[in-house]
Amino acid sequence: MSGITVPRGANGHTGPTLRRKPTINDVAEVAGVSFGTVSRVLNNAPDVSAATRERVLQAIKDIGYRRNRAATALVTNRSTSIGLLSDGSPRFGPVGTLMALENVARKKGYATTVISVEKPYDQSVQAALDILDDTGVGGIIVVAPLVDMASAVWNASCRVPVEMIAAGASSTPKVFTYSENQELGARLATQHLIDLGHTDIAHFAGSMDWFDGRVRKRGWEAALGDAGLPPGLCVEGDWSPRWAYETGLRLVREGKVPQAVFAASDHTALGLIRAFTENGIRVPEDVSVVGFDDIEGSDYFLPPLTTVRQDFTALALMSMEVLLGAMEGREVDRTPIAPTLVVRESSIRATSPSQKDT
Repeated sequence: MSGITVPRGANGHTGPTLRRKPTINDVAEVAGVSFGTVSRVLNNAPDVSAATRERVLQAIKDIGYRRNRAATALVTNRSTSIGLLSDGSPRFGPVGTLMALENVARKKGYATTVISVEKPYDQSVQAALDILDDTGVGGIIVVAPLVDMASAVWNASCRVPVEMIAAGASSTPKVFTYSENQELGARLATQHLIDLGHTDIAHFAGSMDWFDGRVRKRGWEAALGDAGLPPGLCVEGDWSPRWAYETGLRLVREGKVPQAVFAASDHTALGLIRAFTENGIRVPEDVSVVGFDDIEGSDYFLPPLTTVRQDFTALALMSMEVLLGAMEGREVDRTPIAPTLVVRESSIRATSPSQKDT
């Protein structure tokens, strides 16, 4: 900080012009309290009066003091940063998860170092973990949507706790996992169509190279099985609207349009709905469609899309709590959070073929 004059505590006099980065001692001098009192305020200790706490916080604001994370770590023997490792995927789920993690970590007082890795993962993952470890992070969260990336994480070594967000994946002695219960989300979507009377329910699945694709397909199969219905048509793709659009056109040409579709993502649903609509197949009158993700704008699809909502903020909050528990050596509930079904206008009660023809 350069060239500013700050007030000096209760006596109202001005202090010297600070031409360096403010320290905790400067805060104490401006607030008219001891170094220890400022430290207790910074650490949210309960034995500080409200008036004193307010005076210290105002002094911090006035002189622009910012806590030195490295110094804090040395004094407390506790890191104030975490590492975030991602595959760099531009898809909605991984990006949403990564952004929510960074935001939650910052609000909890932790700095983050983010590294993206590329194939071959058996080389890049270990190198990235080593870099994060060397920077002094207290723990690492890996956003691992891809099965082969997760395998590399399981086989890697690291000196700090490593948590992996991977839907449906199991923990190992070296790596513990956490995720949203996406299989439950797929069950909710499929059961919704079953409850509407649909019996021919197809699944436009995501890539089976992804944990998300696998568990969403598993949830669709399980819901149908529980209802005594055979699995309908299942086609696997790359999550994109383009793939879904082209696949939808093929089904139209082949006369294989199902009664209802559970799409593994909202983008998949978007491409599919366009293919049907361009060929005179109405959604939802002729085909009910349910998506997954509740992306921004899904309520403005035509028709507004019934979908499964993922709560990335809740996922990030719980993931951080799980990691901090591991860093601090305490047990934390690792029960996956549950997604919710958002019912809109793209799904309606089934009608019989004779009713459709009239």
